[in-house]
Amino acid sequence: MDVTVNGIKLYVDEHGAGELAIVFLHYWGGTSRTWKSVIKALKADVRSLAFDARGWGKSDRPADDYDIASMANDIEVAISSLGLKRYVLVGHSMGGKVAQLLASRRPVGLAGLILVAPSPAQGKALPEGVREGMKNGYASRESTAWTVDNILTELPLSQALHDQVIDDSIGGAAAAKQHWPAAGISEDVSGDLDRIEVPVLVIGGEKDKVDSVELLRSVVVPSLPGAELSVIPGVGHLLPLEAPQEVASLITAFLANRVRSI
Repeated sequence: MDVTVNGIKLYVDEHGAGELAIVFLHYWGGTSRTWKSVIKALKADVRSLAFDARGWGKSDRPADDYDIASMANDIEVAISSLGLKRYVLVGHSMGGKVAQLLASRRPVGLAGLILVAPSPAQGKALPEGVREGMKNGYASRESTAWTVDNILTELPLSQALHDQVIDDSIGGAAAAKQHWPAAGISEDVSGDLDRIEVPVLVIGGEKDKVDSVELLRSVVVPSLPGAELSVIPGVGHLLPLEAPQEVASLITAFLANRVRSI
């Protein structure tokens, strides 16, 4: 279904039912489909809503406003429009950075925050060569396949998932594909992280080449009040695709032990 926010339409894929909702935000290059296997592994009494960010998947493709604040604004308005009373934010990589900013605003109804291989809210300074390489990373099927196989994953994906990742990455709006490496990844949106007052779980992939476990331990976790870190062995950056069962199990345990008991 679509939800209208800030003058555009966002697509949201909804599954399950229940008083507690989980809001899933994808990585740069992903779509709501990134979370399909994770959502399938969750219990049916959880309402799951996976969004296509502006410029990705089936959402509208405006010419601009691909900064972290604009994407956080989209999700904040969508949550209000959908009438979610109590929910947990789950953000992967770029989506994790968006989720950190949104959580720092203390939105009404937020009950927990799960960050999967999150890009740090403090921003990352990239060498110019790396930045330029990222700008061209999703330019063709060949360059995208190379990026997936050599940078994003440690475990091989099935052919169907590999094709999905390539299609989703290539299919993004040009402005969305360019803004993240040009500016979004280096934005500092960490100013109010100390205001977060909900339980926080950070999930990392042992072999992640993008947002390493060391980065999570040294930068992300210390900046989030009370955050706990779980590391999934042997996987890379695309945890929702490489290890969906493990990610779903960590989400389920987090909901049972740190959210629903509150």
